[in-house]
Order: sequence, then C-alpha cells, then structure tokens
Amino acid sequence: MKEKYHQIGEQLAQEQGTFSSQMFGKPCLKKGKKAFAVFYEDEMVFKVGREEVEMLLQKYTGSKRFDPSKKDRPMKDWLQVPAEYNEDWLALARQAMEFTEDSK
Repeated sequence: MKEKYHQIGEQLAQEQGTFSSQMFGKPCLKKGKKAFAVFYEDEMVFKVGREEVEMLLQKYTGSKRFDPSKKDRPMKDWLQVPAEYNEDWLALARQAMEFTEDSK
C-alpha cells in the first residue's frame, strides 16, 4: 500500500504543488506548512474535519479516528482509512487538502 501512497503523493505534487514530509515520524503529504494526509500502519489518514470524520466512519467500515499515541486520545479532525478502500484514497486526499486549505 505504500506504493499507492507514493502514487497519490506524486500526482498531487504535479497537480497541486504538494510535497512529502514527516509527521510523528511517519510519511505525510503537505501543502504549505500543513499536513493533510499521513501513511500509517499500511493505511492512509486524512484531515477532513470532525463532522466529516463522523460521516465517513459509517461509510468506510473499519476506519477509525487517528490515534498515533495509542492512548485513546484520537485527533479530532483526522480519519484513518483501511487499505481495502485504497481506490478512494486519492479523492480523500484531495478532500483533506481542500479542508486544510480552507481552515487557514
């Protein structure tokens, strides 16, 4: 699945000027100073906003709120989406990038 993450990163870099970086020691995609997607535990994590997280939890069975600390303190705006939905990852990355740009 890491290859899919890299493909998304390359496509968005060409189209939107995003770039790869690190967040919590994990590969992430950023636009400007803000991260909007992370590759974590062979899944992708997207910053889509608290309300959208609630809706997408129902759509993507097995998805969960992103909790990198593993101490039951999930990040409110972030959703971790399983690899089985990798065909939707590019669309989710675009949505996350837009959310991040709008929340400046």
